[in-house]
Amino acid sequence: MQTETPYLKAAIFLAFAMALTVLTALGFQHIGGYIPCKLCYEQRTPFYVGAPLMALAALGAWLRWPAALTRALLFLGALIMAYSFYLGAKHAGVEWGWWPGPTDCGAVAPVDTGGKGVLDAINTVVPPSCDKAALRIFGLSFAGWNAVVSFVLMLVAGWAALKRT
Repeated sequence: MQTETPYLKAAIFLAFAMALTVLTALGFQHIGGYIPCKLCYEQRTPFYVGAPLMALAALGAWLRWPAALTRALLFLGALIMAYSFYLGAKHAGVEWGWWPGPTDCGAVAPVDTGGKGVLDAINTVVPPSCDKAALRIFGLSFAGWNAVVSFVLMLVAGWAALKRT
């Protein structure tokens, strides 16, 4: 007797991949010292929503909820990752100068000055900019990699949602 539905592995993979993606972004921020811009913060929201949603889909598959419900949750995850892909591609396009970014890009959370005043930290803290990539890895910025990861996760979630038992 099979002990799992075909959706369980996909939902678990998606939940962990989405959580790992946002944890990586938080690590670069809090450990690496990269200050996110407004568009960077916006790109995290789909992962904050998607990871628990995919965990719920995994729970539903494990508890053998109706397959239609689990598939609907997976399809919703695909839609969320499609939106995340859009956000990442939009931000990457701003960084490459293909289209303008928001005019209020510098309006992000306060910067930790390490107990010093703002004037003391002004030479060490570089404010974020939506149109300048803080780091490029293999030619892609964080936004570019977010678009790639989101696209792959969208395909996995969509494939799982369309899979019939």
